[in-house]
Amino acid sequence: MDIQNNKTKDIRFAAITAVAGNAVLATLNIVAGMVSGSSALVANGVDSLSDVSIGIMTLALVRVISKPADVNHPWGHKRAETVATAFLAFLLFFMGAQLIFSSVSSLISGEQQEVPSGLAIVVAGVSIAGKLLLAYSQYILGKRANSSIIKANAKNMTSDVLMSVGVLVGLVISTITGLAHVDLILAVLIGAWIIKTAIGIFLEVNLELMDGNNDMEPYRIIVEAVNKVEGASNVHRARIRRIAGFWDIVFDVDVDPNNTVLEAHNIAVQVEDEIKRNLENVLDIIVHIEPCGSDDTNEGFGLSERAIEEAIQEENVREENSQEESIL
Repeated sequence: MDIQNNKTKDIRFAAITAVAGNAVLATLNIVAGMVSGSSALVANGVDSLSDVSIGIMTLALVRVISKPADVNHPWGHKRAETVATAFLAFLLFFMGAQLIFSSVSSLISGEQQEVPSGLAIVVAGVSIAGKLLLAYSQYILGKRANSSIIKANAKNMTSDVLMSVGVLVGLVISTITGLAHVDLILAVLIGAWIIKTAIGIFLEVNLELMDGNNDMEPYRIIVEAVNKVEGASNVHRARIRRIAGFWDIVFDVDVDPNNTVLEAHNIAVQVEDEIKRNLENVLDIIVHIEPCGSDDTNEGFGLSERAIEEAIQEENVREENSQEESIL
């Protein structure tokens, strides 16, 4: 599949870029932090070091997701990307917690802190520029590959940019005021920001792990596709899930009970083609044919056409209210 091959190449290139760029920034920040006496700069370097490990993990992930389906994994191995993204969230959370713990311990112990030298300010400025370039490259590649782990890494690196700006501001304040503890306080705030980023990434990926979906656009496309195909009607038991950026779609439609098997099959094929014309990155579509008039009122899962329409209306109302609030 060309789409899958292109995605694999983009993920691999994004991972190599992240490993190389963050390795340079991590070394620069840690060494300069130790020389200049800046805890915040060392913390910034440790965060970049975590990004190196994330990049290495992503390179290993490419080998897994590119494997074809087998007996034990009939849907393929793409879900490994989702699992890896969840692992990334936990990794970031514990790194942020460790950073807060060590910084708070130093504050409580009353250790004598030195005011960081001017070298720390220069390196913090370089880190901002480097992280900006890395975050932008990860965002572009993540969007092009529709990769959850690269998109998550782009968010992580965007947070890193803000952290580096915070480090720079804190270092300037420490230098001007002579208050060395500002550096430790800043390290605590950086840790809190890392935890916030980790929680946001986990909440997003958890929806996919639970086979959930908060995007009603694919459901709208399904309903429109069925209504366009002559002989098909009444979308029900519609279920959509994401598998590492791809859509897996299952739903039922009604057809004339007097149709032959071949006629019903052709209707299903037309519906599938119509959906694929209007929805990108479709992994699989299963259309279950039922005779018109069958009782589907007691089905305990999936969405009916009416439920889809109601959900879309509610979504439109929320968007309109949000726009009105932003104007006010």
